Amino acid sequence: MGAEIVGAHPYRPGHEHIDGRGFPPGCAARVRRTGGAAMTAARKPALSYRCDECGAPSLRWVGRCPECQAWGSVAEAGAPRLRVVAAGPVQTRAQPIGALDPLAAKARPTGVGELDRVLGGGLVPGSVVLLAGEPGVGKSTLLLEVARRFAASGEPALIVTGEESPAQVRLRAERTGAVHPRLYLAAENDLAAVLTHIQDVAPGLLVVDSIQTIATTAVDGAVGAVPQIRAVAAALIGVAKQRGMAMVLVGHVTKDGSIAGPRVLEHLVDVVLHFEGERHSALRVLRAAKNRFGPADEVGCFEMREDGIVGLADPSGLFLSERETAVAGTCVTVTLEGRRPLVTEVQALIANSTTGGSPRRAVSDLDSGRVAMLLAGIARHAGIVLADQEVYAATVGGLAATEPAADLSIALALASAARDRPLPPTLCAVGEVSLSGDVRRVGGLDRRLAEAARLGFRLALVPPGQDRAPARRRTGGLEVIEVRTLAGALAAVSDLRGRVEPRRRARVPTLELA
Repeated sequence: MGAEIVGAHPYRPGHEHIDGRGFPPGCAARVRRTGGAAMTAARKPALSYRCDECGAPSLRWVGRCPECQAWGSVAEAGAPRLRVVAAGPVQTRAQPIGALDPLAAKARPTGVGELDRVLGGGLVPGSVVLLAGEPGVGKSTLLLEVARRFAASGEPALIVTGEESPAQVRLRAERTGAVHPRLYLAAENDLAAVLTHIQDVAPGLLVVDSIQTIATTAVDGAVGAVPQIRAVAAALIGVAKQRGMAMVLVGHVTKDGSIAGPRVLEHLVDVVLHFEGERHSALRVLRAAKNRFGPADEVGCFEMREDGIVGLADPSGLFLSERETAVAGTCVTVTLEGRRPLVTEVQALIANSTTGGSPRRAVSDLDSGRVAMLLAGIARHAGIVLADQEVYAATVGGLAATEPAADLSIALALASAARDRPLPPTLCAVGEVSLSGDVRRVGGLDRRLAEAARLGFRLALVPPGQDRAPARRRTGGLEVIEVRTLAGALAAVSDLRGRVEPRRRARVPTLELA
């Protein structure tokens, strides 16, 4: 039996009564006996909640996790119970690391050169690749070609689609020429059925399109929910590791571009790839965010066509404008996409404000914050004030040039547009511009200059080196001019006004069929 105190009495330390509270001597506190159910309810622990994404605990349910900001990931969690786990049998005994065969993790080329570049040589047997991208970017088309080339090498490949019917995939394969007798296709949404197909076909490559459409009855939750994705991914990854089968999982993305589903999914897989591209541009860029078998900072470039996806072995030509005469407001820079140097043209346009008030600032594929700082920099250090002018800045070809190394070319393009004086067409500029007007060093300068020289450029404005090298030098047919300040770069450009010879691009293969 329990006890409940009824009535209000002042608390005085040293006088204990029934439940531990103190009352004055001789008080007439009424004590009411209660049943054991009330005491049991009092001893019942409060409900606890935990985020399925990051594991952060919470005292109450909330719609959005306060730690990782994920929506709908907080669920009720039971009280943790400590269990003693006894030693059990093992599948494979531990071996000395020197006794293991390194050839078991040798990459197998897929036949798609740009994909092999990003993967680090190809697909490793037993590896799991997560490919994410926006709808319509070309993920299914790319993987269909990869599966066809894998099947053509002599080993079966299986595509499991949960979003399309087999007839739809067949039409795409007919259009892109990806029909092969050893390429199998199944339309399934149940995990058990997918495992059955794997046993029947015994493929060397499995493509699941997509992981959010596969569900299992062993776990509660709707299709695409966090528990379902976690359970399905764990089961498929276990089968791939056990059978030595390469597997590619297609993942959806959220509004902000991140991979939908639990964050643990990216930790379970071996490689995480992002397929990016705009609907109004044929350019597609494949980036590696995680790679256990190769570099994680490599990119691959593709071009979307009616007959499929074409790999671009030399994509720099897409980001340059071909013109007969020089035009004011353009400057070429060399950006690094991962380890790959890409020559990109920056364009700027200055116009009189027609609306009054604050002039318009429009930026495309550039960092708007850095463009605003560069406008303030050329006003302060070069005397080019554009406060009452409309400014438009963009790149050619749809490639984003957001790294600081493009600052110098953006500043020169803005100054050229403001003064209506074209720059030499054989000139490129690389360097970061600080708020003090200094031109700072950037990484990978040798690779940038080599790419510029290969494409026929003859002049390059670069930051000064660490040592006191001469201000002018020649590197592979490229005349390199070191500039220390933004004002010095503008002065060097003024000295080069007469050098407007056309750029002679090297003849290089530009396309590689994927």
